Amino acid sequence: MARRSSMQGNFKLRGLLRRIGNQMESDLRPAMVEAANLVLATQKELMPRDTGDAEESLEAFVSKSGLDAQIGIRGKKDNRHLFYTRFVEYGTKQYVRGDSTVAARPAHPWLRPSIDLHRDDIRLIISRAIASTLKKAAEAT
Repeated sequence: MARRSSMQGNFKLRGLLRRIGNQMESDLRPAMVEAANLVLATQKELMPRDTGDAEESLEAFVSKSGLDAQIGIRGKKDNRHLFYTRFVEYGTKQYVRGDSTVAARPAHPWLRPSIDLHRDDIRLIISRAIASTLKKAAEAT
């Protein structure tokens, strides 16, 4: 289940950081990996378990530049196989199937809360990495 979340920022700053990352060692990728692993660990704690297949398929991917991260169930095969996780996340409503009524299932969110719990920590980790990278770039010139 690929649910997209994004934190937006200044496009000029992203471009500058991308150029700096190409020219020198950047602190952004290790910081992004740290933040992604923090969210991933929380997702694994919050995810309701039945067979454990969905929890095992959770992973964190950070781009080479360190400016983008994807956390959760990734890949077409896993998304198809684990389609039911969206019903766990958002719940279902009651419906009629033939002569029987299927009861509603309550929502058990784990994606959004895992990010919300660590939002301030993520901002701190990333802002420190940006400041460190910009300081290195200023000293190098």
